[in-house]
Amino acid sequence: QKTLTAMRDVLVGIEPSEVLTCGITNQRETTLIWNKKTGECLAPAIVWQDRRTAEYCQSLIDYSPMIQEKTGLLPDAYFSASKLHWLLQNNAEARRLAEQELLAFGTIDTFLIWRLTQGAEHATDCTNASRTMLYNIHQQVWDDELLSLFAIPKSVLPQVKDSDAHFGLIAAEHLGFALPITGVAGDQQAALIGQGCFAAGMVKATFGTGAFLLLNTGEQPVKSENRLLTTIAYKIKGQIAYGLEGSIYHAGTTVKWLRDEMKLINSSGETEELAASLASNENVYLVSSFTGLGAPYWLSTPGAMICGLSRSTNRAHIARAALEGVCYQTREVLRCMREDSHLALSLLRVDGGMADNRWFLQFLADQC
Repeated sequence: QKTLTAMRDVLVGIEPSEVLTCGITNQRETTLIWNKKTGECLAPAIVWQDRRTAEYCQSLIDYSPMIQEKTGLLPDAYFSASKLHWLLQNNAEARRLAEQELLAFGTIDTFLIWRLTQGAEHATDCTNASRTMLYNIHQQVWDDELLSLFAIPKSVLPQVKDSDAHFGLIAAEHLGFALPITGVAGDQQAALIGQGCFAAGMVKATFGTGAFLLLNTGEQPVKSENRLLTTIAYKIKGQIAYGLEGSIYHAGTTVKWLRDEMKLINSSGETEELAASLASNENVYLVSSFTGLGAPYWLSTPGAMICGLSRSTNRAHIARAALEGVCYQTREVLRCMREDSHLALSLLRVDGGMADNRWFLQFLADQC
């Protein structure tokens, strides 16, 4: 409903003839299941940051080489497969519907497409599929061996299409006129496209809730030796591009923690002035592993820390340490990308809420 409200607001004063098409970009990995007949969701969405399946993923460690070879990913609660497995194991109605081939699974894009087309389309694009840990990125199919490993029936899965495919028509009753959906991409891949990173060696970083670096590696996938993720960057006009991705779990959420929980700042923008007020960090560091660490460490045990406190430490030091911590993690991911890709990577294109912070961007540039 919020999506439709936003779309209707955007279209106020615009004639239907002026609107050609609609595209969808979405939070990846977040997992939903619903009844194919009624469209009713069977459980709240399990978001990408949810770590309830961390222990289960640890039990799959022996399968890591196979999983990485097929999907480019590493066993982690971050991805959709373990979330869907958990839902099937813990929701009797979901199991019953799955047995009758009446259960649908999807990431946010798939659910929106289903609802907007009134159930006419159960589809996703290859960028979102590549983040489920069920999709073979080389053969570009749902992988039977992985489906068996996670005990997931193929009937629940959406059709996978190119990023620029036709994903059906938004029903006329929603907007007052029918509108085709002709583009879908996961949020980080969409940012790569939006930043114009269409050539191998171009890299972007999005600093939002978390921080996500994505490097276009061209037509051939690059297997990381540094525990980065190999993923599909996009598939447009039948041409696939692969990427290397490094995911940092906490970026903007660390600043939000300073504001909402620690009450050290009143607004996120204050961190810029506070950080700039210091000549150095005076050896105060913040490791924002609130739910563990992402690439290249993949540590699932939560436990953030602040180090180097002294009697002279004040809120400016903590604010600066929060910003610096994101920069240090970004530098480490870029180091891994350079080693894996053998590319120079001299330019980093940035976006996201933290990109408004000039002190942050300058410190990031100094580090990278």
